[in-house]
Amino acid sequence: MTVSTEQDRTLVPPTWPEAAPSPTRLSPDRLRRAKKAYTTRFVAAGIDASPEGYGLLDGPDVTPQPGEVVLARVEAIGMHKRLESPVGRRQTLFPGDEILVAYGHRYAPDQFEAVVPGDLGPAHLVAAGGIAALATDKHRDIEDATAIRPLGLLADAHGVVALRRHASRALLPDTTVPARTAGPAVIGVVGTSMNSGKSTTAGSLIRGLARSGLRVAAGKVTGTGAGGDPHGFVDAGASEVLDFTDFGFPTTFRLAHDEVRAVLLSLVTHLSDPGTDVVVLELADGLYQEETARLLADPLFARVVDRVVFAADGAAGAAGGVALLAERGVPVGAVSGVLTSAPLAMREARSVLDVPVIDTLSLAEPDVATALL
Repeated sequence: MTVSTEQDRTLVPPTWPEAAPSPTRLSPDRLRRAKKAYTTRFVAAGIDASPEGYGLLDGPDVTPQPGEVVLARVEAIGMHKRLESPVGRRQTLFPGDEILVAYGHRYAPDQFEAVVPGDLGPAHLVAAGGIAALATDKHRDIEDATAIRPLGLLADAHGVVALRRHASRALLPDTTVPARTAGPAVIGVVGTSMNSGKSTTAGSLIRGLARSGLRVAAGKVTGTGAGGDPHGFVDAGASEVLDFTDFGFPTTFRLAHDEVRAVLLSLVTHLSDPGTDVVVLELADGLYQEETARLLADPLFARVVDRVVFAADGAAGAAGGVALLAERGVPVGAVSGVLTSAPLAMREARSVLDVPVIDTLSLAEPDVATALL
């Protein structure tokens, strides 16, 4: 098994280009004091063990890449007033704080669209899990993004520190397709959009399956790095939880399709231990989000996922989503999500669908959950 990694930017001459800037030394005490983000948790573990030997690489010629770790100073507090720590604690932010976060693109219709900038100029904290980017658009009902000033890319003796180099799991080749004749059942949770109830649906389903005595593993294929969903899946009873951040990706927005495929395959493979009965996988955002849309249209998805539970925020969205998934050859076992909080919406959905419409919290009942297998 090999780990797919980005080529390191080595800091040791002569490999390091002569014209490139050299990193400035970063004192261990300063690095310890920096508030570290959830996305950087594997890097943070190494710093906690040994904070010596790090530096900062800065200058006008430095171009950050997704997944590279940056030390930044908080300039002005906006939308995100807290930074999720490596263990999930919400750390209150103050102007002047130094934070260790990762560069990444962000796609969140209810919050920000943001991209990794081409230099180390002023940027934004665009996700509480610790994503640095330049916000290019936002939902009109939210505050402006918290402003940060990148101070330099974190570097060590091996080069610029990138999450891929510190990943906890190996990303399997895109061509590695697990046999589906045996092993655990795989259930996907997909939705109409952000905040359609996907995570609650997945958590309830995990709870119901675990209460029935089954061993359940869970994963998140796409999205923005944060601890809320993985921790929620553990709380629901999942025996093992992984997501794209375990493979070194801070987000999956703008990720190449072969890498998104590889994340899906890697999650299914790593979570399919001999004792696992069911794997529950959540896909972020909605059916038309670019990476999710490509993955659902890929015949591979239907090969490795047995069926999906579709989370919708209304009857029309439920009907359209089920029809689209049917066109893709993806079996839908049930509809759930936000629409089930309204009896009228459930009634509407049931009148136009030929799949069960199940109250989200009812999925936590063992007989309801196991009926989807």
